[in-house]
Amino acid sequence: MVDAPRRQPAHTVRLRPVGERELELQYRVVHGYRRAFRMAGEGPVLVLIHGIGDSSATWAELIPDLARTHTVIAPDLLGHGASGKPRADYSVAAYANGVRDLLTTLGIESATLVGHSLGGGVAMQFAYQFPERTERLILVSAGGVGREVNPVLRLVSLPGAHLMLSALRLPGMRLQVGLAVRLLKFLDTDLGQDAPELLTLVDALPDETSRNAFIRTLRAVVDWRGQVVTMLDRCYLTEGMPTMLLWGDRDSVVPVRHAYGASEAMPGSRLEIFEGAGHFPFHSDPGRFVSLVEEFTGSTAPADWSREHWRDLLREGCPGDPAGRPGSGLRRPTERDLRQASERSAT
Repeated sequence: MVDAPRRQPAHTVRLRPVGERELELQYRVVHGYRRAFRMAGEGPVLVLIHGIGDSSATWAELIPDLARTHTVIAPDLLGHGASGKPRADYSVAAYANGVRDLLTTLGIESATLVGHSLGGGVAMQFAYQFPERTERLILVSAGGVGREVNPVLRLVSLPGAHLMLSALRLPGMRLQVGLAVRLLKFLDTDLGQDAPELLTLVDALPDETSRNAFIRTLRAVVDWRGQVVTMLDRCYLTEGMPTMLLWGDRDSVVPVRHAYGASEAMPGSRLEIFEGAGHFPFHSDPGRFVSLVEEFTGSTAPADWSREHWRDLLREGCPGDPAGRPGSGLRRPTERDLRQASERSAT
């Protein structure tokens, strides 16, 4: 069941216009590698984390509105966009470390994290590794909830993916793929909702270095059977962390049923479904997306983290464990949930 919208508390918010120069890419060198990011506005900090193969440009149209009331930081993850693309560790945990280090160089101690797709997994991992620096979580079509994922991504995780991605950029092949995309949209399929957006991700891989980084990132989270990283086994740790889940009900990459599973597994979380939207609900309805983010950050207090509370949560364990909390009222993971989680990485 989708939670009813919460009423915005009565207070005056000073709106600040954002200049075009603030939306331009900026750079920091961290651990010897270039980290690109966009930064605009002032006020409470929002960190926008994009998905696999994407970049901070995916948030560009939303940043001016969000930056009227927040300091917005949108990084290009390592291996993506204008950031460096070394032969490096592209695991979810490494990305969480990279976000922490960039925020540290910018003098940011804590923030609300907004993560899309892979970025949702990175946001969850950041909250797990650095709870004292996480004020809230907003997960958008996030990975790491179930094994299911679009078969195309499973295919690209297999050997030979470099050749496949290179072939997709050939003029003749590009034309055929474009025709297939238009047909999927005409037939009103869920994949047709997302195909144009996914095709732009291929266009963002112009050379072998970019493709190598993309495939390394993908293989860290997806194999031929589906997603290989899970957050289900530690969702209970979000107790006391204001969390909102945003999902399109026609998501062809990460099915909307994952949203309901995550909502049940995360104590006190709020779920908002975008009807008719695919994997990029913030593109389908940017106005509603911005309104929800502003209302959520304005109506919830930052997480009040304490070492003692964290220790108690870890000692009490997951409600689905034999040693878990009896009668907690939280959903116990099903046998299928636990079996799949045990087969996947839990970094």
